[in-house]
Amino acid sequence: MQPLTVDTARLQAELDQLATYSSSPAPGVTRVLWSTEDMQARNYVKQLCGEAGLSLREDSLGTLFARWEGSAPELAAVASGSHIDAIPNAGRYDGTVGVLGVIEAIRALQRAGVQPRRSIELIMFTSEEPTRFGLGCLGSRAMAGTLSSEQLLALRDGEGRSLDEVRAAAGYTSDLAHVRLEAGGYSAFVELHIEQGPLLEAAGIPIGVVRAIAAPASLRLTLTGEGGHAGAVLMPQRRDALLAGAEIALAVERAALATGSPDTVATTGVFRVEPGAINSIPSRALLEIDVRDVALEPRNQALAAIESAINAVCKRRGIGWELTTLNADPPAPCASALVGTVEAVCQKLQLPYQVMVSRAYHDSLFMARLCPVTMIFIPCRNGVSHRPDEYAAPDDIGRGVAVLAHTLARLSTGE
Repeated sequence: MQPLTVDTARLQAELDQLATYSSSPAPGVTRVLWSTEDMQARNYVKQLCGEAGLSLREDSLGTLFARWEGSAPELAAVASGSHIDAIPNAGRYDGTVGVLGVIEAIRALQRAGVQPRRSIELIMFTSEEPTRFGLGCLGSRAMAGTLSSEQLLALRDGEGRSLDEVRAAAGYTSDLAHVRLEAGGYSAFVELHIEQGPLLEAAGIPIGVVRAIAAPASLRLTLTGEGGHAGAVLMPQRRDALLAGAEIALAVERAALATGSPDTVATTGVFRVEPGAINSIPSRALLEIDVRDVALEPRNQALAAIESAINAVCKRRGIGWELTTLNADPPAPCASALVGTVEAVCQKLQLPYQVMVSRAYHDSLFMARLCPVTMIFIPCRNGVSHRPDEYAAPDDIGRGVAVLAHTLARLSTGE
């Protein structure tokens, strides 16, 4: 194997070009699933894959598979990838580094004369973000069998259009049952991603090696009180849905703090009130709550405490309530052998690294049901993500791609 070099200038130019496929002005990036901009971005990635000599296929949800064929195609392939869809007014590095970075890693291996035995496959997952249908990781969930064809067909976007209708308009019409993959079809999956947190930058460490991925439980709570004129209904007679919701939001915070686990986090990210007039008592409130940890026990402890608080608050205030669990995915430990491989690569390249957990969830969470996984993190400025000022330095991206390329080389050649 010749010296492996990463063309950071080319990769940065490609990231910048990908960012132009956006429905919001620069520096923000908006790419909603199967929008015009999403389809343009998909075509650009396909073009780059074709130029790298990769064979392409797509499943019936639009997940893209781009393969560099190895000399032993009967062996399970090594996979890597991420996503390119972006929530409204996001940044240009979330997900995209882990897609275009794989293409550059493969090009670097090709330039270095690597001859893989196992094929190396880029997977560009459909709809990691929950923007269009309210549920993230659609492609990887379906691949792992945690989302059935029937559940997919029941999904509706904000305009009431079914997933089947929207995917057909984008050109995907084959049977959804074919999306599911069998466990063992890949020998390993490694995802390169910006950290989306501040730890690596604060510590001055260029690489994070992920040992576990937290998973969210997502709750939707509807509170029904009684409206009325803000001046005419006296305080003892009120059934204010907002005040009940405010108590519950504080209880969500307490529940996370009470588990004793430093990795338990809980967020009331949505709080909508009706009728929303200054002189009207809130009659209805909608809360959406995210609870996550890298271990099930503390997360479930927090969930139980939240439901108990909802019941107590609503009973005391005379508020009706309906609680729906949108999803409750199990966290995923990463494969220790795979973590060790990435650590060995970092040591060989003399790159400081930190073994850490991913508190954001990724497609790797669901790939863990199909094969061993880990993730490689690179720093992002101030830990910012999902904002137009999201930024990862080209040198940091280059180091991450180098670690990924060397890892793929080891996994695909059997070194």
